[in-house]
Amino acid sequence: MGLFSKDIRSMDDLFVHGLQDIYYAENQILKSLPNMIDKAASGELKKGLQTHLGETRKQVQRLEQVFRMHGQEVQGASCPAIDGILEEADDIMGEVEDQNVLDAAMIALAEEKATDKKLTVMAKKRVNPAAERRTRTAAGRVRKGSSSAAHTGRTKPRRTAKKPRPRDRRKK
Repeated sequence: MGLFSKDIRSMDDLFVHGLQDIYYAENQILKSLPNMIDKAASGELKKGLQTHLGETRKQVQRLEQVFRMHGQEVQGASCPAIDGILEEADDIMGEVEDQNVLDAAMIALAEEKATDKKLTVMAKKRVNPAAERRTRTAAGRVRKGSSSAAHTGRTKPRRTAKKPRPRDRRKK
C-alpha cells in the first residue's frame, strides 16, 4: 500500500501504514548496521554505530508493542526510500578504498537518518494526537447511547442551548 493509495481512507489507515513503513525501515537498518560496524575505521564511529544498533533493536521492540496495542499484525511495508538509502550505502562501502572517506560517507548516511528523526518528531506533535483521539474513539471509549458521539467521534453529548436566567432586579 503506497502513501497515496486507495487503501488509506482514514487517519487509522495512515497511522498503521506509517507503522509498517517504520518497522520495515528499522529492520532493514538492523540488517545493514553490522556490516557498517565492520567497515568503520574510526573507533568512535564503530562505537556510535554499535550504540545505534542497540537503539534500533529497542525501537523494533517498541514498534511491535505499538502494533499489538493497536490490534494489528506486526508486519512491515516495503519502503523504497530506505531501500534506496541503504543501497547507496552498500555501493559507497564497496567502492571507497580510503577509510577516512568511507567513515565520512557513513556519517553522512547517519545524518540522513537524523533528518528522518526530525520528521518523526513533527509527526508526533501534529499527526499522532489526532490519530490517538481517533483510536480512543474507535476503541469504544465513546459514551454509549449518544448518537452524535457515534457519528461524529464526540466523546460528550452536545450541549443544548441554555435558557436565559431571569435577571436579579434587586439592587445591591
